[in-house]
Amino acid sequence: MWTSHADLGRTIAALTNLQPPSPHKTTLGETLGRLGALEARLARGKGEIRKAQRLRYEVFYKEGGAIPDAKTAFTRRDADKFDKYCDHLIVIDHDWKNKRGKTRPKIVGAYRLLRGDMAQKAGGFYSAGEYDIAPLLARHAGKRILELGRSCVLESHRSKRTIELLWRGLLAYIRAHKIDVMIGCASFPGVSPLAHAQALSYLAHYAGAQGEWKVKAKNDLYLPMAMISKDALDAKEAKDALSPLIKGYLRLGARFGDGAVVDIKFNTTDVFVVMPVAQMSQRYIDYFSGVERHAA
Repeated sequence: MWTSHADLGRTIAALTNLQPPSPHKTTLGETLGRLGALEARLARGKGEIRKAQRLRYEVFYKEGGAIPDAKTAFTRRDADKFDKYCDHLIVIDHDWKNKRGKTRPKIVGAYRLLRGDMAQKAGGFYSAGEYDIAPLLARHAGKRILELGRSCVLESHRSKRTIELLWRGLLAYIRAHKIDVMIGCASFPGVSPLAHAQALSYLAHYAGAQGEWKVKAKNDLYLPMAMISKDALDAKEAKDALSPLIKGYLRLGARFGDGAVVDIKFNTTDVFVVMPVAQMSQRYIDYFSGVERHAA
């Protein structure tokens, strides 16, 4: 899932007024971005993955109202069978102070990245549990697909700096692995689609994935998104009702699948997002392509 906690929409809007930094060569084993005390890179080893899982638990379960099973409640980590097949993009605050006032590095942001070749080993993509993505994969056989999931940022760090670093790292990852398409599920809070009737209707009428990119929710999970007719919908008001995160994805060129899905476990209403890299807005790519920029 892609959470709406992090204010990506306002971040992207603000960053369009900035000049892109000069790109620097890097490898995915090194720092992918730096802003002051914040650093973006891939998690190194099981220890850092577990810390990212603890962050996910704090955001999804303690804050978001997700329902933990016995194992999750005991370990206080959000973990599933897909984690071992994924790369984990993290943001670390090197100036984090614990309750005793001691400075120690802390993971404050995370993205879970599942490439198509690893999804085959995992038994498929996570989003296939909610959406019938097999036709999409068949139409784009041979293309490199990346599924984004479990996006989260610690409440104290939900700022443009953290989001900028996550996307800077993501762009570096996309280029290193020559990714063609990004997919995943974006989430609205709560399990009542009617509470998001305007926003869901807007996505259905104005941002639906068409043709070769069309994806539909599984029949037994499918909930219609166009709850308000296009003629009756106030497009401006409906767009304003979208989360900043989804507004950000729209600016980047994302399109959305047919049908919403209620995820009882995570207390969310999900929509499918598909984002062909070739159709992403070039001005955002140009900005986020820089791999290092220090805060003034």
